[in-house]
Amino acid sequence: MDEMEMNPAVDPDLRQLRDSIDNIDAALIHLLAERFKCTKAVGRLKAQRGLPPADPTREAQQIARLRALAGSAKLDPDFAEKFLDFIIEEVIRHHEAINGRGRRATDR
Repeated sequence: MDEMEMNPAVDPDLRQLRDSIDNIDAALIHLLAERFKCTKAVGRLKAQRGLPPADPTREAQQIARLRALAGSAKLDPDFAEKFLDFIIEEVIRHHEAINGRGRRATDR
């Protein structure tokens, strides 16, 4: 049962905006799934080549790049950085698992 069926008084404009938000959320989930498929492949490659799970230089480049993108998209760069930090933490966790080792302070 959707919101209109539960509460017929819901404003149609509000419903339309919420439907758009729901569609965007679904797209974000699918994009994140694709991103993590790629990063898991990177983790396997790093493990095969004896590279560390974390790459602070690459992370700094990504943060700078995405902060700039966020600014041009009128999105708060601090928010974009926090979001990317969250994703990077998860990617590193995956890479450590693939590599068969736990997190060490030297990996960050």
